[in-house]
Amino acid sequence: MQVQPLADLLNGLGVPAAGSIASAVVFVVVFALVYVLGKAIVLPIVDRSLKSRDLDTHARRPLKKVVSIGIVFVAISVAFGMAEYGNFLQSLATIAAAATLAIGFAMQDVIKNFVAGVFIYTDKPFRIGDWIEWDGNSGVVEDISLRVTRVRTFDNELLTVPNSNLTDGVIKNPVAKDQLRLKFVFGIDYDDDIDEATEIILDEARAHPGIMDDPEPSVRLVELGDSSVGLQSRIWIENPSRSDFVKTRAEYVKSVKQRFDAEDINMPYPNRTIGGGLEMTGLDSVVEPADD
Repeated sequence: MQVQPLADLLNGLGVPAAGSIASAVVFVVVFALVYVLGKAIVLPIVDRSLKSRDLDTHARRPLKKVVSIGIVFVAISVAFGMAEYGNFLQSLATIAAAATLAIGFAMQDVIKNFVAGVFIYTDKPFRIGDWIEWDGNSGVVEDISLRVTRVRTFDNELLTVPNSNLTDGVIKNPVAKDQLRLKFVFGIDYDDDIDEATEIILDEARAHPGIMDDPEPSVRLVELGDSSVGLQSRIWIENPSRSDFVKTRAEYVKSVKQRFDAEDINMPYPNRTIGGGLEMTGLDSVVEPADD
């Protein structure tokens, strides 16, 4: 489609500003054709190519967005030329040069988060569905984009976190590996038998179906507190998730507590005894009121 024949046709119909209208019509039609063809042909090819490379969903999604932006850019460039508006790239370069400074200051955080998003895709510290912890927050990753990551907390709250917050600090990913070690300290009375308590803790760990036999459970004496002796149990679970972790630990601790009660092993709590007296001096100097 060319501008001049369309402009001549509109002039013949008596349409005012026929040249401008013809250019606008050509621009819209060419842009729509190039964009639709690009989405119908290029995007499926890119998607198949990314899948063949075994890229995760969260990595394919932003790359497809970049391709979509590229299709729009190409469609605008072609439509600009066909509508005889001039060289789109040259016009874009002129505008960009004039606006670089202002955009640079305005988009500092956006660019920072974009770069952080690229690092998340390449380093893969976590993936969609992982349970992560950072800066006192924790939850399951629901979505990762080039600017923000969305995390669903265990209270069902949705956190939208700038990617730079997740790359500038320490991220804990308890489910990154196939196994997770859990630790819990059981406090027993100083008069109780340490060996007997240790055996009970190990027995209950071996009896729980969610606790692994290899690596095997272990118990260490880790502290001599003010009111108790601390025995730290170390157990391993397989294919960890937040729900498995909480459920397994709760069931295990409950079974140990019940065995301690049955075997008359005490789990003392801190207590304080306040003693002493109050001494008052100088009472002889107190002036009593005179009798009338």
